[in-house]
Amino acid sequence: MKELNQATDPVFAQGVMGQGVLIEPSQGELLAPVDGVVSVLFPTKHAVGVVSDQGVEMLMHIGMDTVNLEGKGFTAHVSQGDRVKAGDKLISFDIDLIKDAGYVTEIPVIITNQDQYQADALGSLPRQIAVGDALMTATKI
Repeated sequence: MKELNQATDPVFAQGVMGQGVLIEPSQGELLAPVDGVVSVLFPTKHAVGVVSDQGVEMLMHIGMDTVNLEGKGFTAHVSQGDRVKAGDKLISFDIDLIKDAGYVTEIPVIITNQDQYQADALGSLPRQIAVGDALMTATKI
């Protein structure tokens, strides 16, 4: 996990869409970071939004410019409106296919309602994370 400002895409790096962290995945599974509801699932399955039970709006975007793959290499395990628990599988993705197509696999995990919540990464960055590790806090402003 790294600081968001190290994202390849300047829109994410500059925090235009929200604050958060950047994950370099070691396996091709995106898991729900919180208990909540899937608020958006992009048709190309490269990005998903979840609203936590506390009202934190989160966006997870698999790779950079991966929308150009038009869904190839991505499998959604949820639909818009589904209720999820932290750790539930949201999307599976083929890391090798993404890299072979010339894209990076980094995943920004951002809080998009930054006018209501302050995102703060937990622990020192960069650092290794494992499934179930807390990534950041969202403090109500």
